[in-house]
Amino acid sequence: MNDSKTVLVVDDSRVSRLMARQFILTKQPGWLVEEAATGEEALVKVQSMTAPTLILVDVNMPGMGGLAAAGHLRAMCPQAHISLVTANVQNTTRNRATEMGIGFMEKPITEARIHALLGALE
Repeated sequence: MNDSKTVLVVDDSRVSRLMARQFILTKQPGWLVEEAATGEEALVKVQSMTAPTLILVDVNMPGMGGLAAAGHLRAMCPQAHISLVTANVQNTTRNRATEMGIGFMEKPITEARIHALLGALE
């Protein structure tokens, strides 16, 4: 894979962001991983960064929720693979993600889940 890919991790949990970063860089050490703590911060950050290949978005965040943020990010980054990351495994959340054309990954964030997602992008 190309080593110059960029990932944006959007999660209000610093621990979740750090874990995702670590697991991504374990598999793809040449990738750039950017972080945002809120949906609003993600929308600002994505405007000034290299177009991300992958965007991970937590569903439950203060302010703009993950579904709304993912919708805006989809419009701003149409080529990016966007995946919701959530402990909310309700069918309505999964169905909404499918309708939006975005992926869905259950929390807790694990190395195996991140590596499976990255493998699907190869």
